[in-house]
Amino acid sequence: MPHRIRRGDEVIVISGKDNGKAGKVLRVDPAKQRVYVEGMNIIKRHQKARQGSMEPGGVIEKEGPIHISNVALRDPKDKKPTRVKSVVEHGKRLRASARSGAKI
Repeated sequence: MPHRIRRGDEVIVISGKDNGKAGKVLRVDPAKQRVYVEGMNIIKRHQKARQGSMEPGGVIEKEGPIHISNVALRDPKDKKPTRVKSVVEHGKRLRASARSGAKI
């Protein structure tokens, strides 16, 4: 079964510390059922400066993983959370919003 949420989708966090916030999916980890959303679940990581590369040391903030069940796709029409349904159009399977029927 194809995954309902893909990289680049607009999603709304429906549970957790970032509940109600919306953002863009940066990457999806289907094996662990996790998504990384832009600006959500920010974690701090203490990183050592590397000699050869230009990476700085110090405390680095980056997006942490969110379980896929804690995010919902954002409807393109009314910007509210929606489920995803599959529709066949001209022999191709497309994703559509269950709320408004808009193609994603």
